[in-house]
Amino acid sequence: MTIDIAITNGTVMPMGGASAIERGTVTIKGDKIAAVGPSADVDIAGAVKVIDASNCVIMPGFANSHTHIASNMLLRGLLEDVRLFEWLGTMWKLKQNFDPETLYWANMNGLVEMVKSGITAFNEHFDAYAVEPQIEALKELPLRATLGYGFADRGIYAQITDWSWKTLNSFGDLVDRHHHSNGGLLQIGLSPHAPYSCGAEMYHLVREVADAYSVPIHTHLAEGPQEIAYVQEHYGTSPVRWLHSLGFLKSDVTAAHCTQLDEEDARILAETGTKIAHCPICNAKLSSGTLHLECVQRHGVTVGLATDGPASHNTLDMFQEMKFASIIHKDKTGNAEFLPTTQVLEMATAEGAKAMNRPETGQLCAGMAADVIVVNLDTTHTMPVYDPAASLVYSSRADDVLHTIVAGQLLMENRIVAGVDEAEIRRNFHAKAHALRTRSLT
Repeated sequence: MTIDIAITNGTVMPMGGASAIERGTVTIKGDKIAAVGPSADVDIAGAVKVIDASNCVIMPGFANSHTHIASNMLLRGLLEDVRLFEWLGTMWKLKQNFDPETLYWANMNGLVEMVKSGITAFNEHFDAYAVEPQIEALKELPLRATLGYGFADRGIYAQITDWSWKTLNSFGDLVDRHHHSNGGLLQIGLSPHAPYSCGAEMYHLVREVADAYSVPIHTHLAEGPQEIAYVQEHYGTSPVRWLHSLGFLKSDVTAAHCTQLDEEDARILAETGTKIAHCPICNAKLSSGTLHLECVQRHGVTVGLATDGPASHNTLDMFQEMKFASIIHKDKTGNAEFLPTTQVLEMATAEGAKAMNRPETGQLCAGMAADVIVVNLDTTHTMPVYDPAASLVYSSRADDVLHTIVAGQLLMENRIVAGVDEAEIRRNFHAKAHALRTRSLT
């Protein structure tokens, strides 16, 4: 069998519960992993391309289970030191003025940032703007992506009510055009915004459409105290219980944030198979609370790690997310042994892929998607490397990623992103973003 890419002589961290291989090799044939094992046992004869990963970790690319690339990319650093609902209100002023070209360059900037930080799969929640510019950008940088069309019918997003109903009622056309496109890398889904911006009728229709077309759902849920107060006032219960009463929660749902859960909520999420996308940095920054991770793990809920958008997190850096998650949960639980490094790595890779309903990725083993990154540990800020897992979680940075491979395609080699002009992307994005701010806020 001809091998397309062989990555050898690195510490292989396969994830999915598999043990690390100190001097290991990963081979790729087409868009799949062909073999994983000790370098002495894996035949790389005739490989078209060989990558020497000495002093590096070979691991699955990160699966970012909840983010907003284009919208938040345009809002990064614009509004800081405010609470969630105040933040959302100002952001909506810009979102009303989005245009396709501005969104395209924002998406390109976001995709480059993800490639360069080792994110190979992401779960996009569109906050009330056109999806097509990101679909076009993904043709240039084909990451594994699930793009959720955002819907709402009240609150700050009330202006998109008519569009939301129209899009939901014709969603089959979008499925035909885009689902499993871009060589199978692109999927589309349904993203009702949140229990405070979508009513029961909209959540019912989203569930019907998801069942009819077998597409995933991605929604914000139990994100902060203000959402809890809204749902209690209007429906007399918790957001999780309310959605459960509608028959909405199933295993195809990714629920972002979930900082405000009690034991019964966690039990319902486990019973229904609902997954959680955990965004600890954004939640702390907006003072939204912290997911009760110990509780949901005890109930057996799948939890993936996520950056949220670059406005509420400011970077698309899963290394930062892993480090902060490890630290905040040790502090919250009062247990320094809680959430060990290997577990948080799983949340950023294999569990993250499950949380965004893309189980074909997140692990390195024969037959899995060839979504692979090589991370340099031969740096002043990681040395000495006694434990590669500890180095990755606590010391490594996004710019330590040397190579990024998605579906067997080398998107970045030695920090150079293939086929794009990064300077042009930055220049166009900067100009479009500043013009958007000027016409929206002045």
